[in-house]
Amino acid sequence: MGKRVLLVDDDEKLRRLLKEYLEGYEFQVFTLADGEAVLKSIKKESPEIVILDIMLPKKDGLEVLKEIRAVSRVPVIMLTAKGEEADRVVGLELGADDYLPKPFSPRELLARMKAVLRRLDPGVKPTTAESEELRVEAGNLVLDKARQILLMGGKEVSLSSTEYRVLRVLMENPNRVLSRDQIMTLAQGKDFMAFDRSIDVHISKLRAKLESDPRSPKRIKTIWGSGYMFVHST
Repeated sequence: MGKRVLLVDDDEKLRRLLKEYLEGYEFQVFTLADGEAVLKSIKKESPEIVILDIMLPKKDGLEVLKEIRAVSRVPVIMLTAKGEEADRVVGLELGADDYLPKPFSPRELLARMKAVLRRLDPGVKPTTAESEELRVEAGNLVLDKARQILLMGGKEVSLSSTEYRVLRVLMENPNRVLSRDQIMTLAQGKDFMAFDRSIDVHISKLRAKLESDPRSPKRIKTIWGSGYMFVHST
């Protein structure tokens, strides 16, 4: 069976169109017309990706996204008729993996979905000889690349999939200044369709989770005019 997709949109015509289109590419598509039952559906259907409209009745998509991120790291692509930067930034701050403004073609959505799923595919499991490369340690931080999780002081830190990839790039390049473009390319690959300030948003979220004082970061430093640097003191 194909990968499972949860599609949440109040537009019945659009739901039907996207469901038929995606099923033609062997996806299993579950649909909802509002955000009330999203968490229940995620628990029941275990989707591998969620397509979530921001403008929903009863409960808006941003509120639903926040609830999802409290319990799951499932990748989420946001759909919205709004094009303002503020809406994009809020979605990214809450942990969205991508953002697609309406109107869009089903083909474009499919391309975005494939790109997100491809980036999250753990691929072939490593041999024992390669296993040491699957842990990146820096002080009390341990990035477990096999399980795609971060431990801080032995306790797991909840990260969105994009936050994880950005942090992985930084930790794999300690004490090296990386530009925003370099981070985006290394974290997301050529398929990444970036939004203005998106890297800044993810860095801000990471600092809030990793720094004792996010306003005066010690781990992830801003190098003005150049980019960011992950500081690994020896």
